[in-house]
Amino acid sequence: MRLTRSGILSAIVLAAGLGAALWLAGLADLSAAPPGGNWPQWRGPQRDGVSSETGLLTSWPKGGPTKLFTATGLGRGFSSVSVAGGRIYTMGDLAGGQHVFALDEETGKQIWTTRIGRVYTSPDDFHGPRGTPTIDGALLYVVDTDGDVVALDTATGKERWRKSLSRDFGGRMMSQWNWAESPLVDGDRVVVTPGGSRAGLVALNKLTGAEIWRSTIPSFGSKGADGAGYSSIVISNAAGVKQYVQLMGRGVVGVRASDGVFLWGNNAVANDIANISTPVVKDNYVFASTSYDTGSVLLELSAGGKSGVTATQRYFLDPGKFQSHHGGVVLLGNYLYGGHGQSRGFPVCIELASGKLMWPEVRGAGTGSASVVAAEGRLYFRYQNGIVALVEATPDTYRELGSFQIPNPHPLSWPHPVVAGGRLYLREQDALHVYNVKR
Repeated sequence: MRLTRSGILSAIVLAAGLGAALWLAGLADLSAAPPGGNWPQWRGPQRDGVSSETGLLTSWPKGGPTKLFTATGLGRGFSSVSVAGGRIYTMGDLAGGQHVFALDEETGKQIWTTRIGRVYTSPDDFHGPRGTPTIDGALLYVVDTDGDVVALDTATGKERWRKSLSRDFGGRMMSQWNWAESPLVDGDRVVVTPGGSRAGLVALNKLTGAEIWRSTIPSFGSKGADGAGYSSIVISNAAGVKQYVQLMGRGVVGVRASDGVFLWGNNAVANDIANISTPVVKDNYVFASTSYDTGSVLLELSAGGKSGVTATQRYFLDPGKFQSHHGGVVLLGNYLYGGHGQSRGFPVCIELASGKLMWPEVRGAGTGSASVVAAEGRLYFRYQNGIVALVEATPDTYRELGSFQIPNPHPLSWPHPVVAGGRLYLREQDALHVYNVKR
């Protein structure tokens, strides 16, 4: 075939047009792509409150970052959210009972909802669930306020199996506010905390709910109260032994992951009202903190002793120095960051190794208890009065980088924030507010 000069020019123009169209289509595809958030469980992928997100806003404009959408119809409660596989998962109480919700990550539109138990009415104003769903491929796991461990199909919300921490394992809570745990999935098992005398922790087959082991927790101190606390389990490999670390009614404990054998316990941070914040683990160290005029402890785990692991208390911080109410603590490098005080949430930085307080006392942007997560060297403080602040994570000094008010906050604006897929997720009772924090 012979091409004329005009034919060649026409082909070039046509190719350029097709290239431009394909380039524009590519842009459209990119803009339409889901955010792809990765926060599949309580406190994120590693259960440490630290996001791996990059390219985030380094400061916020007046009024805060741009809101993308608000999802409603989630009921009452204090559950945070999980984000995985293009979906958002959370829990809440509707008129007909306690529910798990699956929402579209891009739009917040509800995909399914499943009733898992009865409505929880607290003796005070702490109504509704406080646990967060754990997502593991085709299944997700929750603990409702009655202590039922429920496995659901992530695609449809269909219930796959159920166990009762109270009826099946003799479980009990340390005080009056019912279960608030977010289950741990580790390999082939789900690990949860009945708090019973013969089943402090239990490991269940994640596909069937069949019992793998149960852990008996002996007495290791007089402070606190028997039963489960309001915390969630984390994994440590300290002293060369894989173990599950949990804050219970009598304090912080470690049990061997392979068979549930009790390894160690520390009673120093136990109180008899509510032990709540998830412990922080790093190398051979465990940091735990509770409120109600209790304080904080750093433990060093080493090989030795009858169980094979010994927990040595390296320091104790009295409640005037640091006590975490229920907002948690994050570790970045060698420094801990959190909100100090019962119903106060003063921003605090602590050197992990020494317990030294690095910041002078500062009120911060909001009031009341503060929950905190971290991303890209910055802290996201969410206060009880609905103020959210961005703070630089540096031991040098406290530097605030912007703040804003959540719309219509509940008097107890408590759910922990989540940073995933370039978005900031803030659950507020019936609503979920989603903000763009990507640069």
